[in-house]
Amino acid sequence: MTPARFATPFHAILSREMHICSLLPSATEILYALGLGDSVVGVTHECDFPPEAKSKPALIRPRVDPNARAGEIDRQLREFVAEGQSIYALDTQLLESLAPDLIITQDLCHVCAASPEDISSALSRMAHSPKVLTLSPHSLADVWNDILRIGDATGTRKRADELAAALTTQVASWKAAACAPGRAKPRVLCLEWLEPFYVAGHWVPEMVESAGGVDVFGRAGEVSYRVTSQQIADCEADFVFVMPCGYDVARTAKDFRASGLSHEWRELAAFRNRQVFAVDANSYFSRSGPRLADGVGLLARVLHADVFPNVFSASDCLRI
Repeated sequence: MTPARFATPFHAILSREMHICSLLPSATEILYALGLGDSVVGVTHECDFPPEAKSKPALIRPRVDPNARAGEIDRQLREFVAEGQSIYALDTQLLESLAPDLIITQDLCHVCAASPEDISSALSRMAHSPKVLTLSPHSLADVWNDILRIGDATGTRKRADELAAALTTQVASWKAAACAPGRAKPRVLCLEWLEPFYVAGHWVPEMVESAGGVDVFGRAGEVSYRVTSQQIADCEADFVFVMPCGYDVARTAKDFRASGLSHEWRELAAFRNRQVFAVDANSYFSRSGPRLADGVGLLARVLHADVFPNVFSASDCLRI
């Protein structure tokens, strides 16, 4: 989708409060981190951080049942994709009424956001022509660079530079301590979905590496992909992190316990040593926002508990 140009000169927009619609939870987090919460006029149904974002009008709703079992959600998603239908419904009338100057969306995963076609269709009917900023990060550096791009698009580049620099420093500090010479690097399995099994991709393998681990399946910068139960049984993982996109820790733990684990998994060191954890994926792993730096810290504290204080709440990380 080709971004539309501003109907109003950019300097004129900056002289008043900019109206921004975020169709991506991570973009909403970035906007608030840049002090632009008051400018956000529309979000998605999943924009829950910071908490005040939940009070904004929701422009998107899911067409799948978010309360279904993982396998049923997967079936519904595949059915929509096979029929060429969008997984999310975009409230075009609400979008038009909000008259945004800027819309932020993504082109990384169509399972996670409104389709470009739906957005293009909505834009074609709008009298006001907003700018569209499309994000497609694959690595931590891409995420930090998207913060700068949002800063440029909103006239907050100085704040964006400061935030990106702070996050880069934060990750570097964790990495320096976790990857100190002579420290062992445990083997780590990160499961992004349970029915069927998917391993996490994009920035997650990089996060594991920065936390002093070796991702047994992950391919840094590449999409998540499906693995078999037998491949998991043979992966020799020392730690397992279960991080289904869209789930909180409690639901992750419940679904994992009910997933019918094969007997072979019980031979993994991670199971023998009770090093299997449910984590808050939305907060620290799935969303391409500032809290990915905290996710690196969470991993480092679990993988190297002898070095770091292993302190976090059960809503962030739970041994299962």
